[in-house]
Amino acid sequence: MVAVGYAAGMEVRYAWRGYVTNKALNALHAEGFGHELFDDDWETLLDRHSLGWVCAYEGDELVGFVNVAWDGAFHAFILDTLVSRRLRRRGIATQLVSTAAAEARKAGCEWLHADFDPELRGFYLEACGFMPTDAGLIQL
Repeated sequence: MVAVGYAAGMEVRYAWRGYVTNKALNALHAEGFGHELFDDDWETLLDRHSLGWVCAYEGDELVGFVNVAWDGAFHAFILDTLVSRRLRRRGIATQLVSTAAAEARKAGCEWLHADFDPELRGFYLEACGFMPTDAGLIQL
């Protein structure tokens, strides 16, 4: 699935299970989460562990990404929601999550989970429509 949207007058393409290289996703991940550039093998990780993922492109450049992991049945989990810093606050992340939710629903999932830092509460609850819920976490 490829959809085209417009964010602040620019064309952005969204693709479920879109083409992504390790180099491009590692660079976006480092920028988005403010860490050093890693050499993770995203192509293998996504293939092995994800229901799918959504890529956002401006031209041929990867400018957004969200991963959709799942339990193989009814629960999907969004991870690594990322948008290039220069394009933030233009609705791209909201469209990434919306596309992820639609595709998880098509795959038969009944629940989409997200965990997030407190400063992202408005984005996930208000912009994306998640409901607040109690959850637990153990740091390993």
